[in-house]
Amino acid sequence: MTTKNKIITISGTPGSGKSTIAKEIAKKLRAQRIYVGQIRRQMAKAKDMTLAQLNDYALTHPETDVDVDKKVAAEARQIAKKKIVLVEGRTQFYFIPESFKIYIKVDLREGARRIWNQLQKDTKGRALRNEGEFESISALIKDLKSRITSDKARYKKYYNLDHTRENQYDLVINTSKMTKAQAIQKTLIAIKKFLNK
Repeated sequence: MTTKNKIITISGTPGSGKSTIAKEIAKKLRAQRIYVGQIRRQMAKAKDMTLAQLNDYALTHPETDVDVDKKVAAEARQIAKKKIVLVEGRTQFYFIPESFKIYIKVDLREGARRIWNQLQKDTKGRALRNEGEFESISALIKDLKSRITSDKARYKKYYNLDHTRENQYDLVINTSKMTKAQAIQKTLIAIKKFLNK
């Protein structure tokens, strides 16, 4: 197995199950996982910002995206010399074009419902996500729409990229009506085919 086919990138929409799928796949393949979202959440926390506030800040501070993206891509290529690496981040497929590129999407309302449920039952997870506080699921949906718009604007500005264009990916999965197990299984089958080429 060459370095070229040992990197898997996962992009997608909020609440689609990207992190859940990435964690399970990493376990099953004994792969190392790099989670760009957590890096940016930690950055936001260090600046005493929510993730949404950091995204707004990033529109005029490209280093919060560009430096992180370049560093992660370089790290992934180093890790891939020794083992499979799974990189979860919206633009990593662009920075690592040789990767197996996965896009996981979900209906906005279903994604919001999943995030809302997680935030209600998991106070530790709420702190890690650094999403801010929401009075209702409607407020969360509004925030997610704003975040998606902000992400698209930044990626267009910095990379001339629309990460939601599905023809850029090797595998696209809509998890809106899938169980967690079904989504993991479908992703795993496709990745194994890629790894065994």
